[in-house]
Amino acid sequence: MESYIISITVIGTAALGMTWIPSLTKKLNISYSIIFLLFGVIIYSVIDNLPWPNPYREQDYTVHLTELIVIVALMGTGLKIDHPFSFKEWKIPFRLVTITMLFCIASMVVLGVWGLGFDLASAVLLGAVLAPTDPVLASDVQVGPPNEGENDVVRFSLTAEAGLNDGMAFPFTWLAIILAIVSQTGEPWLGEWLWRDVLYRLFAGVGLGFLLARLITYLFFHLPDKYKMLHVRDGLVAVSATLFIYGVTELAHGYGFMAVFVAAVTIRNYEIKHEYHQTLHSFTDQIERILLAVLLTLFGGSLVAGILNNLSWNMALIGLGFVLIIRPLGGLIGMLGIPIKMREKIAIGFFGIKGIGSFFYLAFALNETDFVHQGELWSMTAFIVLISILLHGLTASITMKKLKLRYITEQESEKQKEHKSKKEFYS
Repeated sequence: MESYIISITVIGTAALGMTWIPSLTKKLNISYSIIFLLFGVIIYSVIDNLPWPNPYREQDYTVHLTELIVIVALMGTGLKIDHPFSFKEWKIPFRLVTITMLFCIASMVVLGVWGLGFDLASAVLLGAVLAPTDPVLASDVQVGPPNEGENDVVRFSLTAEAGLNDGMAFPFTWLAIILAIVSQTGEPWLGEWLWRDVLYRLFAGVGLGFLLARLITYLFFHLPDKYKMLHVRDGLVAVSATLFIYGVTELAHGYGFMAVFVAAVTIRNYEIKHEYHQTLHSFTDQIERILLAVLLTLFGGSLVAGILNNLSWNMALIGLGFVLIIRPLGGLIGMLGIPIKMREKIAIGFFGIKGIGSFFYLAFALNETDFVHQGELWSMTAFIVLISILLHGLTASITMKKLKLRYITEQESEKQKEHKSKKEFYS
């Protein structure tokens, strides 16, 4: 009971802190993720009777906790995107989740096999785990709440990428699982992987996400507007819909992550200026922040518990190379030919933030089958997430402010030139 009471006290403290610390860190131009990570390190260093925080030893709990926060974050991410969906308007995010993601996965496979001595299955898993931009920890570089106008190309691209790539990373996670299994059995696998894990699961996720979202918009937008007595405007609908859509899609063996994000975008695009979107997003944001406070505290505790014990200098250098070189370079390659400014391309490439989603994919795969280098995979993933939290957490806010200021300055300069040109013309 003492351990339980201490645990809920710590959870309450972290959740209370999440109500005001983000406002403080915003003024300091740092990410609140750093504060909660440090809180976890400190609290686990001084208190013994807390739950064991090492995800390597508690993979079942890790899967379910990270799964829950990711799906809630995906719903919130889709709801806050002001850009109406179209393949033309969303071309940068689509390039990031195809060209850039494939480049990052392939690079980590090569480095894993030739640089770290991993077997192919472990190297593929490492690439799949690290490729996605996290929808949970990337709030500092994402768009603001619905209809607030924070919708520049950098924020929009990173937000949409974070929503899309959690579904796109799943086929490669399954590829790693299959490679680990067939290394023992020698059974043929390529056709089954392409049909089941790439085509069917992706199409099932997209299709069910769209259809179920249309049902929800009919029930909670169309009917209340048509029949005032059925007026429902609870924020609870967002989280309830998230769980419903995810559950139905997973029961159909589709990718629930993809379904939730597609559903969120579909809901948002139904009367895109509707004020109810703000209520829905606000509720998911509050739930997400409570869960994030707990998970960051646990991650800080895992650093104390030894999650980095299997990290070698070689792994650390490759991890740094991934964050500082591979992801930014992959972003630039993916955006070749896109007519935006180079500083915007650099920002989009650099802020491919890694986080909670990486822990989910790794725990999920290790729950499905055994991998040769499990300890090393956990240590390297934790190291890269740690580096991302610190590096991106210290630079994201100030970079976004500078980009916004530069954009405003250029817009004003263009207006002045246009005004001067018209004045000269009429004179």
